[in-house]
Amino acid sequence: MIFKKKLTVIGLCLGGGGARGFAHLGALKAFEEYGINFDMVAGCSVGSCAGAFICAGKSFKQTYNIAKELQVKDIKRNKIKFMPSSTEGLEELISNNIKQKNIEELPKKLFIVSVDAKTGKEIVFDSGSLSKAVAGSCAVPGVFYAVNYNNMTLIDGGVMNNIPADVLRKRGCDVVITVDVNSTRGGGTNSDKFYDIFLASIGIMMKNNSKQGYLYSDIVIQPDMKRFKSSKLDGYEAMVEEGYNATVSAMPEILKLIKSKRYRLWKRNKRKNMQKL
Repeated sequence: MIFKKKLTVIGLCLGGGGARGFAHLGALKAFEEYGINFDMVAGCSVGSCAGAFICAGKSFKQTYNIAKELQVKDIKRNKIKFMPSSTEGLEELISNNIKQKNIEELPKKLFIVSVDAKTGKEIVFDSGSLSKAVAGSCAVPGVFYAVNYNNMTLIDGGVMNNIPADVLRKRGCDVVITVDVNSTRGGGTNSDKFYDIFLASIGIMMKNNSKQGYLYSDIVIQPDMKRFKSSKLDGYEAMVEEGYNATVSAMPEILKLIKSKRYRLWKRNKRKNMQKL
C-alpha cells in the first residue's frame, strides 16, 4: 500500500526582534546543512521578512548577501529623529529581491501575522501583496507608521502574537520548530527617556503574548542575543553565528523528534489502511 499523504508536516515559526533577525539567517544556514525542509512558515515582524525569503526559495547565501548590505537608513527613512518612519524601505527590500509579488505565488506556504488597528484583531495573511503584508507585520508603533492596505490599518503582529506557532498548528503541522531571536524581550530599561520607556513597554507586552507561542512549539531555538540591539545592525555577522550555533545545538533533538513523529504517523496510517482491506 502506497501512502500519498506526506507523513510529517513540518512548520517553521520565526518570531520578531528587529535587527536581531539576522539570527534567523544563521538558523537557515543550519537547516540547509542538515537537510531539513519545512512545508510551511509562519512569521511575525522581522520573522515575516525572513520567512518571505525562505518561502521564495532563497538560500542562506543569497539572503545573507542581500542582508549584509543593508543599512539602517535603507529601512528607516524618517527625516526627523525619533519620529516614525514610512515602511517604503521594507517594501522595497521585498519587492526588489523577490520576484513573486503575492504571497500565494511563493513556492512554499507562508503565513504573515499582523494586527489591524481599526478592529484590534490579529490578521494572518496567506494571500495578497507580499511586500505590504511584510511591511504591516513589521510596523512597530512609534518606529514605523501603520500600513494602510485593503481597508486595514496594519501594525506589528507582535502586538498580539509575536511567536505565531499556533498559526502553523491550526493549519495541520505535526511538528513546529520555533526560532525566537528576542527571548530577552520585556527586560525593561534603566533609561527615563520617553522613547526608551515606550519601546520597553512594547517589549513587556510582547513578552506576555509570546508565551502561547512557546506552548504551541515542539522545540524553541533561543540564540543568545542579549548583547545586540534590535535597532542596530552592528555585529550582524555575530548575530548570524549565534543563530547558527543555537540551531546546531538543538539539531539532535530536532532530528530525533522528526524521526519519531514520522514513524508514529507511518504506523498509524498503516493500521488505518490495513483496516480498510
